[in-house]
Amino acid sequence: MATLSQILDNHVRPAELAEPLAGERVRCLACGHRCRIAVGRRGVCQVRFNQEGTLLAPWGYVASLHVDPIEKKPFYHVAPGSQALSFGMLGCDLHCGFCQNWITSQALRDSRAVAPPMDVSPERLVGLAVHDAAAFVVSTYNEPLISAEWAAAVFRLAKQAGLGTGFVSSGNATPEVLEYLRPQLDLFKVDLKCFSDASYRRLGGRLQPVLDSIRRIHELGYWMEVVTLVIPGFNDSTKELTALAGFLAEVSPDIPWHVTAYHRDYKWDGPPETPVHTLQNAAEIGRKMGLRYVYAGNLPGRWDEAENTRCHGCGETLVRRRGFRLLEYGISPDGTCPHCSSRIPGRWALPPANALPLGGS
Repeated sequence: MATLSQILDNHVRPAELAEPLAGERVRCLACGHRCRIAVGRRGVCQVRFNQEGTLLAPWGYVASLHVDPIEKKPFYHVAPGSQALSFGMLGCDLHCGFCQNWITSQALRDSRAVAPPMDVSPERLVGLAVHDAAAFVVSTYNEPLISAEWAAAVFRLAKQAGLGTGFVSSGNATPEVLEYLRPQLDLFKVDLKCFSDASYRRLGGRLQPVLDSIRRIHELGYWMEVVTLVIPGFNDSTKELTALAGFLAEVSPDIPWHVTAYHRDYKWDGPPETPVHTLQNAAEIGRKMGLRYVYAGNLPGRWDEAENTRCHGCGETLVRRRGFRLLEYGISPDGTCPHCSSRIPGRWALPPANALPLGGS
């Protein structure tokens, strides 16, 4: 019986994000590790490998496929109330012990992770999105950078069908992959996991490539939202959260920052679950450091206004949410506040049919 690795090795194509080196070695340009891979060896992600001097990359399958609210990604400043066809492959360039998608991301490192691949074509994925009235196609569930060529093929067809496209990523990118994806990719959610290089190394990465990528994603004109899973004892100190929020505000005060609650999952069972007051402190720090849009997730209904969008100009509430559900919507079709005409940063659309106007009943 074929192993999972053997099955995946039959779902590949030559990688475009590769640079030849001497001695038939290749440098992978898909993620910040920039792996130098010898013949017969694999990159850190385990799914990109060198076969006779050619780097091969994942192609032609998914391991997870769902239609989700765009708010679940989370994108709060993108067409609220719309649906996204979310797909994922297998593997990751990090090995976070608290991963909440470890069944797919750690499938080649952990024998307990079982997520069998399903053959599919880009045409089939886009056809499903259109059939299910999804407005977006989003690569998520594992690290999409390591299968960037596959995502680009799907997104190219999605854009032709009038759909938006997105990544849910660790942000451990390279300038090359960000340039490569830009014609086909609209939205980028980045998990900024902490603001300590030592802590990032515990997760299998480094801090600087992620910070460099956040700057580059913003410069290239992607719509970006950033998420930090706040973990007691790992990244919840006032000093670290202040530095992290200050960095984001320096890149742009308009970047929405989502601070979310940790719950015990996968290998980390030591830290306690994140209390509400810790998220409140993080959100307060974000606003103090100049971020205009700070959200607290994972605790729907336990903190008033934590999930709502308020105008940075006049303070009026413009979008009301509860969990992934859109309740009320009051942003003008041109993306401005109807009360003070301030432009609200984001990718807005006409008011969704499933939301009441603000103050409606």
